[in-house]
Amino acid sequence: MISNNEIKKWFPSISKIKYEGKASSNPMAFKYYNPNETLMGKTMEEWLRFSACFWHTFRGNGSDPFGSPTISREWDDGSNSIDNAKRRIDVAFEFFEKLGVKYYTFHDVDVSPPGDTWIETCNNLDVISDYLLECQNRTGIKLLWGTANLFSHPRYMNGGATSPEFTSYAYAAAQVKKAMEITHKLGGKNYVFWGGREGYHNLLNIDIKRELDHYAAFLKMAKKYKEKIGATFQFLIEPKPREPTKHQYDYDAQTCIGFLKQYNLDEDFKLNIEPNHTTLAGHEYEHDVLVSSIYGFLGSVDSNTGDTLLGWDTDQFPMDIKKATRMMCIIINMGGLEPGGLNFDCKVRRESTDVEDMFISHIGAMDTFARGLRNAVQIISDGTIHNMISSRYSSFDSEIGKAVENETFTMEDAETYILNKESENENNNFVHYKPSSGKQELFEMILNNYL
Repeated sequence: MISNNEIKKWFPSISKIKYEGKASSNPMAFKYYNPNETLMGKTMEEWLRFSACFWHTFRGNGSDPFGSPTISREWDDGSNSIDNAKRRIDVAFEFFEKLGVKYYTFHDVDVSPPGDTWIETCNNLDVISDYLLECQNRTGIKLLWGTANLFSHPRYMNGGATSPEFTSYAYAAAQVKKAMEITHKLGGKNYVFWGGREGYHNLLNIDIKRELDHYAAFLKMAKKYKEKIGATFQFLIEPKPREPTKHQYDYDAQTCIGFLKQYNLDEDFKLNIEPNHTTLAGHEYEHDVLVSSIYGFLGSVDSNTGDTLLGWDTDQFPMDIKKATRMMCIIINMGGLEPGGLNFDCKVRRESTDVEDMFISHIGAMDTFARGLRNAVQIISDGTIHNMISSRYSSFDSEIGKAVENETFTMEDAETYILNKESENENNNFVHYKPSSGKQELFEMILNNYL
């Protein structure tokens, strides 16, 4: 057992990060994030529900597809020992406390060393989860979600839940079983499935229908086991279009929703949206957040961003205030993300090697979303953009327009409507009718006025 005097020693020069207001020039202070400030009936802390991830923050080493590690941390000796794993946990909880985040996330292999046998691996997870629970009880910090890594080990080179080989499939199921158990033990609010290798590289050797059937069966097994152990966490699926596979089955929000409905899983699963993945799919940053929200599938957000000039998932910290504003408008309109949150699935750049960069990156991102929240409150309270959008669709508020939305409008009704319009038109040129302007630039100008 590590004594309390030894626990908090890894960031001795860094004090708890405080709110100092926008006039502050202190990089180690919040300028906009004031956790206790109330906006629209909730505190900032309640609206934003910030979480830090274990993998990038405490296991990241600065490597990328073209370069070796650039980051080393004094607390990590590089071993797979239990002592080293516990030391990383001590560092993590000191970091969470000083930063002021109330939640964290992890994959099973992030926090616990694998063993030489499955029994040893499970025993290690039991020891480590006991220690995590001790740290949670001591600090009040909670687990936003847990998950199993079904993509790094060579056994998953052809996928886990979609592997053509039963042994890999069965190992993936056993790994998820254990990860669900420790997530439940730790009081996790959600459990995430990310299909890192659930997809294909070549259509020539793939039976897509069979793989998707197996994937659905995998999720149904997980649902049954969740009920068996009495877990209450929300199941989440995280869409991503590609990388590491050429095409992944959970391509984007609409693909996932279609899959869940096809296999009658839509009552049991929601989505964990990562905007960096959304842009990799060729969509706008907030597209999948909006789509999953309006159909009742938005469960949580891995709040990061990417670089569209690079060809891979860069997991950068979100610093774009306009994007954060658009996202917070969506989250406010759905009443908040609980039991999900804004999880910083982000890593410092491989050139940012100082320990203080770990804090600065999170502070900057938290301030970005705090500014986005403040802006979103103004936008929604003012109502200008909402009213402009409503006006664009006002023709559907008429009796005949409402018939479309009530699904009582017919093709014959459409033809009758056009014939009547032509007969009413004095110049008989209704065929040259032009829709109203979309006012795209005006919308953009008005949005910028709030930033």
